[in-house]
Amino acid sequence: MSRSALRFAGPALAAGPALAHLDPAAHGSFAAGASHPVFGPDHVLAMVAVGLWAALLGARALWALPAAFVTAMVAGFVAALGGLSLPAVEPMILVSVLVLGLLTAAALRLPLGAAAGVVGALGLFHGHAHGAEIGGASALSYLAGFAVATALLHAAGVFGGRELIARGGAYLRGTGVAVMLAGSALLVAG
Repeated sequence: MSRSALRFAGPALAAGPALAHLDPAAHGSFAAGASHPVFGPDHVLAMVAVGLWAALLGARALWALPAAFVTAMVAGFVAALGGLSLPAVEPMILVSVLVLGLLTAAALRLPLGAAAGVVGALGLFHGHAHGAEIGGASALSYLAGFAVATALLHAAGVFGGRELIARGGAYLRGTGVAVMLAGSALLVAG
């Protein structure tokens, strides 16, 4: 694996334990929602990987994949607030890290609609996890912060991915491998 890939993945791996799901009572503000995604490596890895894969696909995928993720994440959040349950939410969050890392590592080029569908399906689980734990009147403020932070992590992935592509495709694929390895470590630790 390249030194650039390891340097890019390093901050994500150092983000802390996979315990981003803190006390729901503490999640009552925009700031809490905005800070939440950066405290769990599962979230950081998945969200940045969306941007990496979008950078790999290029063109309209640069905005369409992050938009699909955030839109589905908001839908999952609202569905959870409404009492709709999804199966295996937490395992699917870890699976999302593995899948997004694999898609990037394999440099898989799906049609834009299919790529957005994959990303959106995974985003649904991320949103549902947080909607299920937050509840209450402050949920919308928290969701707004969470959505903004998610979009910023996607942007970091897009810009980082474009930089890695400029250095050669192997760097981006190596970063995808690093994401998969980190996701595997989280899966084993969980």
